[in-house]
Amino acid sequence: MSDATSPGAMPPPASGMEVGVFTFGELTTDPVTNRAIDPAVRLREFIELAKLADQAGLDVVGVGEHHRPDFAIASPAVVLAAIGAVTRQIRLTSTVTVLSTSDPVKVFEDFTALDLISNGRAEITAGRGAYTESFPLFGNDLGDYDELFDEKLGLLLQLNSSERVTWSGKHRPALHDVGVYPRPVQPELPVWIAVGGTPSSVQRAGRLGLPLYLAILGQPERFVDLAELYRHTGSVAGHDAGRLRIGITSHFFVGATSQGARKTFFPYYSRYIANNMPSARGRLMSRDTFDAWASPRGALFAGSPQEMIEKILWEREIIGHDRFLAQIGVGGLPFADAANSIEILATEVAPAVRRATSGRA
Repeated sequence: MSDATSPGAMPPPASGMEVGVFTFGELTTDPVTNRAIDPAVRLREFIELAKLADQAGLDVVGVGEHHRPDFAIASPAVVLAAIGAVTRQIRLTSTVTVLSTSDPVKVFEDFTALDLISNGRAEITAGRGAYTESFPLFGNDLGDYDELFDEKLGLLLQLNSSERVTWSGKHRPALHDVGVYPRPVQPELPVWIAVGGTPSSVQRAGRLGLPLYLAILGQPERFVDLAELYRHTGSVAGHDAGRLRIGITSHFFVGATSQGARKTFFPYYSRYIANNMPSARGRLMSRDTFDAWASPRGALFAGSPQEMIEKILWEREIIGHDRFLAQIGVGGLPFADAANSIEILATEVAPAVRRATSGRA
């Protein structure tokens, strides 16, 4: 096998699994107080949560892009820059940047600025977008869903690897020996590909040798074949198997006890599912369903520290990922509860997971 690498690829961690947190900045009405959340308050709260994650020793913090009234974050790079200015070590990533409806030149410039502000901690997670509101907003045709992503990802990777670029495509004016400045602190910005479960998207990441995020919903076992497909496709394309990284993202809340954590989290998570899962059709999740999702082999992480450790390590055994990102604040969870969950994740869960995975392929 060759040692081919791709612009935006990155080596796996040497000290065990990376553990981090991310948010979409939900503005869901609080099901306990029935009060709406102010977006300015929500953004300031998450900057404070990111500072806590950094100080407590987590590896990654991320924010995702939406253009809806129930989410506070439309520009991940701007929010991450605010976080980068008040943190020291934690890596900063989008989760995700909707590349299909973005200008790759502007994305590269924005994340280069983030990299300069944070002294080399920026990453991009590119996705096609689970929601479609950005397509009409930015004048894109939803019928070009796949074609837009392929074309724009190609340009982004070229901008990342070359100081001067000549490029032409269908959906953007051509570039003729154009320089894009300034350049980032890192030789190249790490670029991850976010996938919800589509095999063709997994194969795209493998062919390009780019690290892959799998958003785990439903039964985790169904993602095993996707992970193997990614590694197989990457190997066939000549990429170093040791650099074909996989990250897992999951809804998450940890408390001191299993019963206490689930009691706190249930009303927020039930409302979140009703508002965001088309299959729910606006219906609140039952407590029995919630407990089933949070069971040892379910996709939802909600329980005690030991339960979280065991579930992360079980998923690691079947999927083989080396980064875990916990989605925090789901359903508009109050700041104090989210902060407590981050502290437990950082001080009890992450150290145990790192010890168990250090030096293991």
